[in-house]
Amino acid sequence: MQNSRYPKFTFTWIGGLVLFAGLITGTMAVSFFNVFWMVVFKENLQYKDWFFMLTNAAGFLTAIAFFDFFIVRRTTGKKLNFNFSPTNFYTYLLIFPMMIGMMFIAEFITSQIPTTGPFFGKSYEFFNKIMEQLTFNPVVMVITAVICAPIFEEIIFRGIIQKGLMNKGVEPWKAIMFSSIIFGVVHGNPWQFVGAVLLGCVLGLVYYKTKSLLLPMLLHGFNNLCSTILIIYTKNESFSDAFKIPEWMILAIGIILFSLFYYLFTRKYKVHYSEI
Repeated sequence: MQNSRYPKFTFTWIGGLVLFAGLITGTMAVSFFNVFWMVVFKENLQYKDWFFMLTNAAGFLTAIAFFDFFIVRRTTGKKLNFNFSPTNFYTYLLIFPMMIGMMFIAEFITSQIPTTGPFFGKSYEFFNKIMEQLTFNPVVMVITAVICAPIFEEIIFRGIIQKGLMNKGVEPWKAIMFSSIIFGVVHGNPWQFVGAVLLGCVLGLVYYKTKSLLLPMLLHGFNNLCSTILIIYTKNESFSDAFKIPEWMILAIGIILFSLFYYLFTRKYKVHYSEI
């Protein structure tokens, strides 16, 4: 591992602050640009469909750049680099059904969270307004959710946080859980929190087993693509409504799929991957 091209950095609370500082810096830079645009051209870019995508990308890119410059290069002498190698086809046949099972389970659990009442009602209305803004332009939504988000978020949550914790000596399952919970928290609402945490656990497991960041990115993109299709064509992010079947059946199918392919992937699949 001493000659590996992948830097053996660690993740601590200082690294978390650096990521946060980078996120704020990138977001503020886009905001200042918008202020400049309004002063010069008398136009508010916040009302443009693509502005959210630009703000999101700038924040994530700056966060990654900050961590690379202030943490990785200064502690390892190498630049931030990840393994994006593909794996054999059999791996994909195991991880995608496992992901679908997780998505079904997450939908059932999320459906149990209230959407009305003094607290959840107002929060759900605010969440819906944000989602409506994202669906104004389907092309921008697909680029943001299916392409940009999986790339940037997997680099940060699996590639930096999870990997950095394991490099520090944290047990893999604890590193996976910690990065997944943080992944859920940053989504900022209880309805996406559950799905994000479960999604993060599957993505973290796949990354830990295969050592390739490509697979979590593909799975993340697949999850977001399914959600995007449901939102665009059914106006409801629900497999139960789309397939016209009860929620308990979605849960049952999810448990069967996830349990079966989790067992095959973790117990029967003996291919060993490593970073070189």
